[in-house]
Amino acid sequence: MAITEVAEYAHLSEADLDALGAALDDIRRDVENSRGAPDRAYILRTIVFQRCLELSARLIIAVSRGKVGSTLGTTALATAKAIENMELGHNICHGQWDWMNDPEIHSSTWEWDMAGVSAQWRHAHNYRHHVFTNVIGMDDDLGYGIMRVTPDQPWRPSNLLQPLRNVVLGVLFEWGIALQGWESQQKASATRAEKSAHTRALVRKIARQAGKDYLFFPALSVRRWRRTLTANAVANLVRNVWAYMVICCGHFADGTQKFTPAALDDETKPEWYLRQMLGTANFRAGPVLAFLSGNLCYQIEHHLFPDLPSNRYAEIAVQVRAVCTRFGLPYTTGPLALQYLRTLRTIITLALPDHVAPERVCVCASS
Repeated sequence: MAITEVAEYAHLSEADLDALGAALDDIRRDVENSRGAPDRAYILRTIVFQRCLELSARLIIAVSRGKVGSTLGTTALATAKAIENMELGHNICHGQWDWMNDPEIHSSTWEWDMAGVSAQWRHAHNYRHHVFTNVIGMDDDLGYGIMRVTPDQPWRPSNLLQPLRNVVLGVLFEWGIALQGWESQQKASATRAEKSAHTRALVRKIARQAGKDYLFFPALSVRRWRRTLTANAVANLVRNVWAYMVICCGHFADGTQKFTPAALDDETKPEWYLRQMLGTANFRAGPVLAFLSGNLCYQIEHHLFPDLPSNRYAEIAVQVRAVCTRFGLPYTTGPLALQYLRTLRTIITLALPDHVAPERVCVCASS
C-alpha cells in the first residue's frame, strides 16, 4: 500500500530523521567542497569521446562495405547516442556541471540529441519527478500515465493493454519523453501565448531532430542513403530501449515504495531524503555499464543528490549504503536483468484486476 507516514513506515524517530538528514548533508557538502579539475576533465573528456565516437560511426556507416561494417557503425552510433542522452544530456540538464560556469556545458543551454526540448524536459523531470518522486497523482513518471505500476492506482479496463503499451513505450521512449515534457509545460503555462510558444518549440525540435537523422545524413550518403537511414533508425531504437530499461529499473522494480499526496504535508528535508531512498532502486554495474547508463545504476544516489556530478556517484554509493545500514533502511539493488524482469512482472500482473491477478506484486527489497 502507498505510504503516508514515511518516517513511521521506516521506524525512525524524529531524532533519527535529524541524524539521517545530517549524515546525507555531510555527504553532499564533502562532494561540493571537493569538486574541481578532475571532475571538469571527466566531463570534457566524455564530450570529446562521445563526439568522436559518433563521427567515427557515421563515417563507418557511410564508407564501409558489407554487413560487418554496417553493423559496427550502427552499434557505435547507438552507443554514442546512449552516452549523449544518459551521461551528457540527462546529467548536464540536471545542473550537475553548472558549478563550472561553462556556458556550453550548462543546464540552461545544453540541447540534447533527442526529440524533446531540454527546457520542457527539465520542468517535467527535474521538478515534477524529482520533487514528487513516486507520489501517486503527482509524479508523472509513475507509469507515465499509461501504465498501472502500483495496486494503489485504480484498475481500468484499458490497463489490460499495458503489456503492449510497455513495449511501445520502450520503442518510442524519446517521443514519449518529448510529449511528457510538452504536456508538463502546457499545464504550467498561464496564458495561451505561452502554450503556443511551447508547442512551436517542440515542433521545431522534432523537425530538426527528424531532419538530421532521417533526411540530412541519409542525403549525405547519396547512393547509400537507405543504409544510413536504416542505421540511424536502428541506433535510435536501441538508444530508446536502453534508456527505457534503465529508467524503469530505477523506479518500478521490487522494493520501490509509492506514496500518497498526504506524505508531502509539512515534509521536511530529512523526510524528503527518506522518500527518495525508499522510492528508488539501483542495479549492479561495472564501470562500462555505469558509464553507458549515465551512472543511473546509482538511482538512489541520483535522487538524493540529482545535481552532484555523476562521476562521483560510485564513491557516494559506498557512503549512502553505510547510512542505510546505520538506520536499518533498505538499499534496493540487484542485477540489471533481474531488476528488469521483476519490473516486467509488476507491469503484467497489474494489467489485471486485483481479484484476477495471480499474485500480489512483491514489494520486498533485494540487496
